[in-house]
Formats: sequence, C-alpha cells, structure tokens
Amino acid sequence: MNKLDEFEQEILDAYEQGELVSNSPAKTDLSKFKAAASATFIKDKRVNIRLSSPDLMDIQARALEEGIPYQTLIASVLHKYVSGRLTEKPSNLNAGTGKRQRNADNI
Repeated sequence: MNKLDEFEQEILDAYEQGELVSNSPAKTDLSKFKAAASATFIKDKRVNIRLSSPDLMDIQARALEEGIPYQTLIASVLHKYVSGRLTEKPSNLNAGTGKRQRNADNI
C-alpha cells in the first residue's frame, strides 16, 4: 500500500474512530442521479467507421492496457471530446517533413 499523505491519514483516522457519518442523498437528488446515469449509458445508435490498421491496433493495445473493450474506449474518447473534457492540441510537425508526429499528447 502507498504511504498516505497527512490529509489522507487524517481521513483514515477519523473513519477508524467512527467520526465520519455516511449521508444518503435526498430522494429528489437520487432520482436526478439515476436519470443522469441512465442517459449517459444508453447506447441507442450504431456507427460504423473505417480506421487504418495501425490506428486500430494502437486503440486495441491501449484498451488492453486499460482492461476494457476497444469499442468502449472509442466511445469513451468520443464522449469526452463532445462533452468538452478532451480537447485537441495543435498538431506537432516534424521539422521539414510536414508529417504529424504520432503522440498521445496530440489529442
């Protein structure tokens, strides 16, 4: 187990001494949370795309590292992009070649 910082240790100590109390959300909040979760995970449309073999292999490798299916990874990246949580950085060009560098930081 990793060493806890001071703040984390304070929380652990308070928990072990029974000082922390769990609060349940109000029923109105709970129904809002359930509706938001359902809307997020409803997959009612199918999309077919063509990818280059190297890109698909890279996606599959990254998904394997994350322990999720590659289709789920693709859907997650697209969701983050359209919701504004993933932004595109300006492309990096190799000096004099005009080719874009393949780099995960370019997303």
